[in-house]
Amino acid sequence: MSSKINTKAILITFMIGAFFAILNETLLNIALTELMAVFNVDAPTVQWLATGFMLVMGVLMPISALLIQWFTTRQMFIGVMSVFLLGTVIAACAINFPMLLAGRMIQAVGTGLLIPVIMNALLLIYRPEVRGKIMGTFGLVIMFAPAIGPTLSGVIVDLLGWRWLFITVIPFAVFSILFALKYLQNVGEITRPSVDILSIILSSIGIGGIVYGFSSAGEESAGFTSVKIIVIISIAVISLILFVLRQLKLDEPLLDVRVFRYKSYARGVSIFVIVIMAMFASEIVMPMYLQGPLGYSAKAAGLLLLPGALLNGLMSPTMGSLFDKYGPRKLIIPGTLTLVGVMIFFSTINPSTPIWLFVLVYMVLMLSISAIMMPAQTNGLNELPKHLYPHGTAIANTLQPVVGALGVSIFVSIMTQSQAGFIEGQSGELTDGLLNKAMTYGVHHAYWFALALAAVAFLISLFIRKAVAPDFDGEVEKAESES
Repeated sequence: MSSKINTKAILITFMIGAFFAILNETLLNIALTELMAVFNVDAPTVQWLATGFMLVMGVLMPISALLIQWFTTRQMFIGVMSVFLLGTVIAACAINFPMLLAGRMIQAVGTGLLIPVIMNALLLIYRPEVRGKIMGTFGLVIMFAPAIGPTLSGVIVDLLGWRWLFITVIPFAVFSILFALKYLQNVGEITRPSVDILSIILSSIGIGGIVYGFSSAGEESAGFTSVKIIVIISIAVISLILFVLRQLKLDEPLLDVRVFRYKSYARGVSIFVIVIMAMFASEIVMPMYLQGPLGYSAKAAGLLLLPGALLNGLMSPTMGSLFDKYGPRKLIIPGTLTLVGVMIFFSTINPSTPIWLFVLVYMVLMLSISAIMMPAQTNGLNELPKHLYPHGTAIANTLQPVVGALGVSIFVSIMTQSQAGFIEGQSGELTDGLLNKAMTYGVHHAYWFALALAAVAFLISLFIRKAVAPDFDGEVEKAESES
């Protein structure tokens, strides 16, 4: 690596590509109802536009560690953005639902491989003492894009129609590729490790089965007791166990799980997983409660949650700078303690809770998440030696869709089962008031579980220490990195 590397151009290239790729994770959600009518499909079928996207991302992310070591930075970035562009064009031109779904899945291939590629490159070109600021700046894109997705989607669909959700993205994807062709430089070394086909098969079955099983549990009348769901999840778990055991035996593993021997990484990822579950749960359970007992429309519920989501993204660079200056403990410990307090509040909400207080506490929740996620992840990655960067980033990014699917299924299952139990214990006619009480009861139970998770995160945070990074052997000057 050379000090002549233009870090600003590389970072700008990454942020442009990542913004529009990640935006598509949530851009389509608000249009699902319209797409059901346009293509004459039912809710479980149209939901595959979201579930399938997450499924493909989860399956591909473990393979990213291998691809990063086989291809140059330019080849990977331009390649995955080209795949994403192809999927976007196919979706924009879709004449039936299978064509739209195919385009969506191709988009997911590009998105799933893009984030590990970017994070690995950032670790290579920026020194450990400034990575917080850089990861925070990149985190602004990761958080901001999905936050504005539903709102932006609603405006585009109302004014222009659903196809423009894809058409609008096309010129920006083209610009990102052209910008990368001109400015993006290669970083890191190509080692071309051996390809273990069995590991790829086991990881695909394991990750895909977990995401599909937990995402589909809500569609089954029997839920997690459904024989189909039990079989799928059991096969997935067995595959993951075999995958891990195989990685420990291989000289060149597909995904080196030995990264968990590094304490800072293991603790950081543990906290990251808990926070992801809490965040996904709030983004699913809270809109349902706002539209249920509180009586808001879907768009109004989205707008009420938007300030918190935007705050989360906007504070990411600030939290990164604070991490560089003060280390992880002064952010993560207060952040997890605040998370505990927020979960206590949400476990006591009821229809009489003032909406301004609800919005304010949700903003506090998202602020605490911004103080936890990036510092925990960056501190853990800082401890890893250079050759484990692809594996550390791949594992962290693989866990996100897996834990997201797991968290949503668990929290929704707790809420609905508690709600059903409450109704069964009542006598008389099912009034709106009774249904609202039942949903409130279910939400309380879901957040009791979230409170337990937050408490575990707080306990882990007490053992967090600033990671001692291995000697950074890159030649990028510190002053340039800080710019």
